[in-house]
Amino acid sequence: MPINPGFDFINQVLATSETLLRESRKFFRPLGVTEAQFNVLNVLAGAPDGVSQRELSDVLVVDRSNVTTLLDRMEKAGLVRRADHPSDRRVYQIFLTEKGRKLWARVHPLYLRAVAHVTGGLSARQMQECSETLRALAASAVKWRKK
Repeated sequence: MPINPGFDFINQVLATSETLLRESRKFFRPLGVTEAQFNVLNVLAGAPDGVSQRELSDVLVVDRSNVTTLLDRMEKAGLVRRADHPSDRRVYQIFLTEKGRKLWARVHPLYLRAVAHVTGGLSARQMQECSETLRALAASAVKWRKK
């Protein structure tokens, strides 16, 4: 029976995603952070003025209720802090604490080395083309679900 290219492609994307997620968990665990926490630290490290919880959930592409739980844990651990938004009392701004910034500064270079190792066999052009393909695939999936 011939393989359907779309079926094979989606299966490969899902398998690769699962592999990357599994390996990232193994990578981050000994560093004292989860992959989700690192993603939050990474976003906030580039946002000295903080970001709203909604902006954070949009960037991370996760449900706001999941971000709330994640931030609750991170705030309890002293990695982030919430502050009232200067112009909207209904909104919290999220900031890295000094402890969170130090953790990010320790983990980020290690993560960049891991990324370089994982992508080392690919050219910049291959990665760019693949990224474009994956963005198009994601947009198509969203468009399909809205029908």
